Amino acid sequence: MKVEVHVWDWPLRLFHWLLVAAVVGAYWTGKVGGEWTDWHGRFGSAVLGLVVFRLVWGFVGSTHARFANFFPTFSRIAAYIRGEWLGAGHNPLGALAVFALLAVLIVLAGTGLFANDDIAFEGPLFDLIDKDLSDKLSGWHLRSVNVLLILVGVHVAAILFYQHVKKAGLIGAMLTGKKQLPRSLAPADATPAGPIRLIASIALALSVVWGVWGGEPLQALAKLAGVQNVQAGNKL
Repeated sequence: MKVEVHVWDWPLRLFHWLLVAAVVGAYWTGKVGGEWTDWHGRFGSAVLGLVVFRLVWGFVGSTHARFANFFPTFSRIAAYIRGEWLGAGHNPLGALAVFALLAVLIVLAGTGLFANDDIAFEGPLFDLIDKDLSDKLSGWHLRSVNVLLILVGVHVAAILFYQHVKKAGLIGAMLTGKKQLPRSLAPADATPAGPIRLIASIALALSVVWGVWGGEPLQALAKLAGVQNVQAGNKL
């Protein structure tokens, strides 16, 4: 007998769909270029903020949102391959996909901050490094897009497999937060994170985006470093 279990909290589900929209927007505007280049930067900012939120939420969120709950250890992966894994959240292979996607998005967002297209776009932190390094990071940024496309393709294929072959209903679960599980596998009620942790996570994510695009703290540090370098040069 199966029972309905609440697994995914609403902040995690909202993050998921906002990230889908931001990644699609960033990819499309990056391909089109031209007058859409500024929008590529905006969508990239959204990806950055969302990834920061997810990293924080992976430590302070509700039970099944926390990385410790589904981290793909060797023993968990081996148990899953043997058909012995029991769990309500991400299975170990799904967890590998989650961490791989987050890693690539971190590289994309990080390199994009320093990237340039030699025409109209410069990342918000472009002035903090020299042009040669920016060009190298721009190359890494473009290559990372190809890796992301491969991972997204694998991710979508896996979802469709579980949805239509294994009848797992993953799409519905990511919309409602609820999964149908055998009563014997139904976990105890998930520990909620609470509004304070949610507000703090959102505030930290917004602060990072503001810091790199508003740039006031970073500009101040850059100016301070410049003054110190000048003073050191004068002493020499």
